Amino acid sequence: MKIRNKITLMFVLLTALLLLSIFLFIYFSVKHYTENEFYLRLKQRASIAAQTYLEEDELSTNIYEDIRKKHLQILPNEKEDILKVDMVRKTLVSSPESLLKMEFFNEVFASGYAEAKIEKKHYTAILYKDNQGDFIVVLSAEDLYGSAKMQNLLRTLLTGYVLSLIILLVIGRYYAKEVLKPISDITNQVNRIRAKNLDLRLANGHKKDELGELSRTFNNMLDRLETSFEMKSSFIHNASHELKNPLTAIIGQSEIALNSTRTKQEYIVTLQTIEKEALRLNELINALLELAHTESDSKGLIIEHIRADELVTELKTSFDTSISNKINCDFQFLPKNPDKLIFQGNHDLIKVALLNILDNALKYSKNAKVDLSLKAKENSILISIKDKGIGIPKDDVKNIFEPFYRGSNARAYEGFGFGLPLSHKIIHLHGGELKIHSEIGQGTQVLVQLPNVDQGLTIAS
Repeated sequence: MKIRNKITLMFVLLTALLLLSIFLFIYFSVKHYTENEFYLRLKQRASIAAQTYLEEDELSTNIYEDIRKKHLQILPNEKEDILKVDMVRKTLVSSPESLLKMEFFNEVFASGYAEAKIEKKHYTAILYKDNQGDFIVVLSAEDLYGSAKMQNLLRTLLTGYVLSLIILLVIGRYYAKEVLKPISDITNQVNRIRAKNLDLRLANGHKKDELGELSRTFNNMLDRLETSFEMKSSFIHNASHELKNPLTAIIGQSEIALNSTRTKQEYIVTLQTIEKEALRLNELINALLELAHTESDSKGLIIEHIRADELVTELKTSFDTSISNKINCDFQFLPKNPDKLIFQGNHDLIKVALLNILDNALKYSKNAKVDLSLKAKENSILISIKDKGIGIPKDDVKNIFEPFYRGSNARAYEGFGFGLPLSHKIIHLHGGELKIHSEIGQGTQVLVQLPNVDQGLTIAS
């Protein structure tokens, strides 16, 4: 069932139930009032009947005539029954001609009044004490006028209810159509978006309602998709270019060597060139595989507690003595509580990420001094790697985490543009952040923020 039909159905059902409740309340309220009014009339007529038949000898002519005038309007099937009773034993002396049971008369004995309805006939009885004795006056009649009035009210309410349902159905369909119109517009706009026009965006994203929030969310998703498509397209282009260069060199050198007989020295030079390009190709493929590994499912990673200060010391000793002497470790901001330096993660991956950053810092600063500092915050650990190298142009910073991308001023340095993208993915995998602050000619500072053990590890997808 379509949502429009569901909304219409729910609207009609809820309103129909509300109207049904109101109409039932009206009907039974009027019915209760009509019956009470008729019983009151019967009670008054029973009192008049008692005065007429039992006290006629004691009334003056004028009063008697007045009572008779009041009693002239006979009710449908009206019947009066005066029964002599024994108040001591609380029993009937004379038998009634009606279908009334003894329980009815017991109620009269107890409270002096009773009323009942048997089939279509209403009964009212009062206890009347006279100098001739004690009597129960029973007056019965049919409320034909009240029944006709209730039947007319029922027909009116049923007709109104059916007409209301028809009107509600028409209004409900129109209302559902208007409510869902913005969603239909969004659907039509989404259907026009293809891989070739990912720059299109949904309208109505400026509204502050739920549909506006939906449009903004979808537009944000399109932004991510467009960026992802552009990155993958650039990745394929750059990967093809980087893989083609060493393969072209290997094939070229092989063809030259096989074209004619060469001297031993020439073969050695050719093989050395092929080896160099093969090693370059192997390094590139390993980097691609390592990058793909970090993008795969994070299940199966060995997660352990890692001390950040021990990891920083281990990073420095990973380099040769001549290079490690150029790394200045700063531990002056270490916390008093060593637990603040512990975080959860995969030791090998985190080490690879930080080594890539540290290697870049040394390479692009021509092995000048690099500051490596460690600081613990309340819920995170901050590792800073700062160099005084060539820096990164502002226009290149936004693309620096894209595989194969290299800054415009880094062409003269060896590399494939895998270090920072790989480090960024590893840090993100460990629920951390990697931020870069850089100025041309002034150097670069890379900040790695990781959640400490109190926050726990959330493997990101």
